[in-house]
Amino acid sequence: MTRATRVRALFALAILALSTFLALTQPARLGLDLRGGTQLVLETRDSPTAEADREATDRTLEVLRRRVDALGVSEPNLSRAGDHRIVVELPGLDDPDEAAEVLGRTAQLTVHPVLGTTAPGTDTGRTAPADGSTVLPDDAGTPLRLGPAALTGAEVRRAAAEFDGQDGSGWSVGLTLHGAGERAWARLTGKAACAAPDDPARRAAIVLDRKVISSPRVEASVACGVGITGGTTRITGGFDQHAAQELALLINGGALPVPVDIVEQRAVGPTLGALAITSSAQAAVIGVALTAVFITVVYRLLGALATLALACYALISYAALLALGATLTLPGLAGFVLAIGMAVDANVLVFERAREEYAAGPHARPRTLRSALAAGFRNAFSAIADSNVTTLLAAVLLFFFASGPVRGFGVTLCIGVAASMVSALLVTRVLAECAVALRPVGRRPRLTGLAGLGRVRSWLSRRRPDLMRHRRRWLALSGAALLLAGSGIAVRGLDYGVEFTGGRMVEYTTTRPVDAERARAALGTAGLDRAQVSTSGDRTLTVRTERLSAAQLTAAGRVVDELGGGAQKVRDELIGPSLGEELRRGALVALGLALLAQLGYLAVRFRWTFALSAVVAMAHDVVVLVGAFAWLGKPLDGVFLAALLTVIGYSVNDSVVVFDRVRELRGAGRGTPFPDLANTAVLQTVPRTVNTGMGAVFILAALAALGGDTLTDFALALLIGIVVGTYSSVFTATPLAVVLERNGGASPRRSDRRPARRGGRPDRWDTGARV
Repeated sequence: MTRATRVRALFALAILALSTFLALTQPARLGLDLRGGTQLVLETRDSPTAEADREATDRTLEVLRRRVDALGVSEPNLSRAGDHRIVVELPGLDDPDEAAEVLGRTAQLTVHPVLGTTAPGTDTGRTAPADGSTVLPDDAGTPLRLGPAALTGAEVRRAAAEFDGQDGSGWSVGLTLHGAGERAWARLTGKAACAAPDDPARRAAIVLDRKVISSPRVEASVACGVGITGGTTRITGGFDQHAAQELALLINGGALPVPVDIVEQRAVGPTLGALAITSSAQAAVIGVALTAVFITVVYRLLGALATLALACYALISYAALLALGATLTLPGLAGFVLAIGMAVDANVLVFERAREEYAAGPHARPRTLRSALAAGFRNAFSAIADSNVTTLLAAVLLFFFASGPVRGFGVTLCIGVAASMVSALLVTRVLAECAVALRPVGRRPRLTGLAGLGRVRSWLSRRRPDLMRHRRRWLALSGAALLLAGSGIAVRGLDYGVEFTGGRMVEYTTTRPVDAERARAALGTAGLDRAQVSTSGDRTLTVRTERLSAAQLTAAGRVVDELGGGAQKVRDELIGPSLGEELRRGALVALGLALLAQLGYLAVRFRWTFALSAVVAMAHDVVVLVGAFAWLGKPLDGVFLAALLTVIGYSVNDSVVVFDRVRELRGAGRGTPFPDLANTAVLQTVPRTVNTGMGAVFILAALAALGGDTLTDFALALLIGIVVGTYSSVFTATPLAVVLERNGGASPRRSDRRPARRGGRPDRWDTGARV
């Protein structure tokens, strides 16, 4: 073992040891879509008396934290997002309307003296400038003229729901006052006790959010001018247990400094979250196992070691997730799927280059397994680095400029890319170098998988098809695919999910299958005539509408329950129209910036013709995938967006690998026509493209088959994207680069019209350069 290998081995062991420690000692933070619960996004706004600045949002966050603590939710998570938004996650709570009612109320509690009553029909809610009085109706509808507030909820030390069955009052809320509140209550009731028994001024009005919830009369036993001492009183008003407990919770939590609006509301049933975790784990295990078998069959001993390195990748990325305190959500899994593909891709690139170096031995300088492997890592590094840098550029921009599921995708993608680099370039290299240094392995080079070009490469070396000869034909075929996809978008339209349009979406699982048309008709009869109804699987029904009140939600649940012979609500999402517009705009801005950043990077690293060709191929893949979903009638939601971003990553990687080989061949084969160079580069990188694509297909096929309804569309989008991305890197990006080079990228030379030289050794590929 060389000194460099020992240093790399120690570094790899240190990373794995730290990752193992973190995995064993730190708990994972799963998103609510994986463990079930409710998420609310609240936005603060200005009030007549306070500005919704950053400080007010922080004070609002503390009030909400006290309210959540009083709800008794296990492991809640509250955080500020920007200057005006607060994200509240409540695991295990599957009733978002209840949480919204408690958290969204201002809960401004005030106690007022009653100055008298006014005639029915008087305009209520306005403050008279003369005496500062306010007219509000009591619980019986009688307009009361109230004086300025004598005390507020800030003077309440404690509120508790109480039940008294002896005096017939039932449930009430007992208040314990302190300090100035105790004295203010004594003054208020002492003044009221001086009024006549039937005078409205003998009452005190308790107001919550400008609504009189109770206006008790001061009893005759209370002395005039003395009032009720001791700092205790009760709020009565015909409460049931739930209403009394909720009011006590709001008073204890305190009033919000500024009003809040609920702009997003999500609820996932615990069964659906558990199903997502189980199905995702099963699909991941089976998919990775199939990928491991495939890589081992193709690359033998080194393939088996690469599989072990992939297991280390999973450990490292999981530990990094724990160390950063990031939350793993369902869209975030897409980032890890892409990173797994990149880790497999890096290993395949290294092994294919090592095969080429080992095969070149008799015709160049003698090659050993060790030197061939070292040359493979060295020559593949530029392609691996460029692929990962372009992906990281997109991930970082998505994190800073997007929000919601797009931002989560960016976080996990950054973690996954870094872990895949460590796995492929450090762990795999240490294992492979130790293996080829063994004497039994050195005597049996075919055992390593490096001795031989492989079936695909051997067939191509014999046939040497001239793919770039028909470059205009391939571009015309790509144009036809764009036309077909565009017609799907124009004819069928795009079915945006609630994340991007706003509205409410409720998903049910039923005991028996329900016909969508029948459910739509029944919901229309119940007053939901504008509801969109869709089914997926045998017993999953989704209702989506612009607005859905609590009463309509109850009616919808009753209808679905009757049609399905029993139904369970497993998902409930409410997105405000402003937030939907913001998410859509943020995703488009982040995506546009990511494309521009990748274009700039590729232009610097390669040529502008290569960069433009890669970005055009990427846009081709995006349009084709969106068009396919339009023809299939699939929704474009946050999960689809994560899949689309993953496809973009795959597309860029494929194009970068081809253009990296073109750049290398161009440097070694001066004077060779560019179409011949491009054709040679495509033929040389096809084995890598096929093997990498097959590894990803195994994982995605397992997700599509076993991942459940939640992951089916995600896996389908990735499967379509990988097929289209593999095609576009060979038959769109490369032919377009050839056309651009001939028309503007370089001056045409007489040699451009010469046919490629035939014959020669398998390792020469018509360029005079060793591959």
